[in-house]
Amino acid sequence: MTDHILHLKCLICGKTYAPDEIAYVCPDHGAEGIVDVQYDYDLIGRRISQGDLLYNTNYTIWRYKPLLPINRDSKVPPLTVGWTPLYRTRRLAAELGLKQLWVKDDGRLPTASFKDRASAIAVIKAQEQQATMIAVASTGNAAAALSGLCASVGQPNIIFVPETAPPAKIAQLLVFGSQVILVKGSYDDAFELCLQAAAKYGWYNRNTGYNPYMTEGKKTVSYEICEQLGWRAPDRIFVSVGDGCIIGGIHKGLTDLLELGWINRMPKLMGVQAAGSAYLYEAWQNGEDVLIKPPIKATTIADSISAGLPRDRLKAMRAVRETQGAFISVTDKEILAAIPALARPTGIFAEPAGAAAYAGLVKAVNEGLVSANERIVVINTGNGLKDVASAMTAVQQIGTQAQRVEPSLAALERIIL
Repeated sequence: MTDHILHLKCLICGKTYAPDEIAYVCPDHGAEGIVDVQYDYDLIGRRISQGDLLYNTNYTIWRYKPLLPINRDSKVPPLTVGWTPLYRTRRLAAELGLKQLWVKDDGRLPTASFKDRASAIAVIKAQEQQATMIAVASTGNAAAALSGLCASVGQPNIIFVPETAPPAKIAQLLVFGSQVILVKGSYDDAFELCLQAAAKYGWYNRNTGYNPYMTEGKKTVSYEICEQLGWRAPDRIFVSVGDGCIIGGIHKGLTDLLELGWINRMPKLMGVQAAGSAYLYEAWQNGEDVLIKPPIKATTIADSISAGLPRDRLKAMRAVRETQGAFISVTDKEILAAIPALARPTGIFAEPAGAAAYAGLVKAVNEGLVSANERIVVINTGNGLKDVASAMTAVQQIGTQAQRVEPSLAALERIIL
């Protein structure tokens, strides 16, 4: 039973619905009527405690099952989703003049991106509804996550991605056996086509910013960060932002922990956007209403955070404003520079979207937005092998290249000595 869910609340009008009353969004606002899952924290607190977790050897997101919007007896996918490493990065911190810096590496998840957290929930919710097909629109990572999780349980799925998605991400979809639709257009075009098709054919829709349960999967990163830090919440969390669902999920997870009394303060959330896809940064800077702000034309090398109209923009804006955080904009050049800058002191290889979070921290330090004594977490949302072409561009940008040599020691010595 999901008796720990009180209702679903529309973020626009505040209207509430029973979980089985609507499928995805508040009908009064069409596809924009994103809702938030509201919980009975008193009931949850009676079912799980920090002490229980001390003895829990299930190091996946399912260790937090009583906090998730699924039945207590729901069968979970077999892939190991969650409990990614949180690295204390002293060398990286020293380079920036910081004392305490951690990197949460979600590039270590089964399909190599943060999006596995949401897709694991999507598979369960779809199976609760006995869905014959799950659909998603994605720039690549959410698609690969859904594809891999579905493969692990034999769940048919159909994927809509822009035809410009990196080949490595498309390869994942095909290897996992998904039906792949390459849309001749942008992510926003793929999103709209997926909405229309899912509605017409009755498919379960995993789309971010439409399906409210995707936030609930992504919030698990907050539980892990705080538990890995001994329940002492960091001062700031830096994360890249495209559609807005990840930062909204981080905020939701932290809110859960505050309501349960497991942490005693809310970290400031720092959303980092690519300058070519800075819808939320612009709205935050200019005090614009994201409900009426028109779409922008998004162009960035960080395909995973390219969104002309962020679908989860209400939750993303709330996350930054309610935590007294900030949005930061970084150029593609700064994003590319951040890939080796993050990798060389840490051994963490990030794709452009993941590296964008570190680029945002660099900019924040340079602009005096953070102090040396703050405890800071940067989230890497995707592995660099997702986009090898960008990684090669990044190292070329700083003058690093491989050296060819004849197979003789004399030839080698002419290069290295």
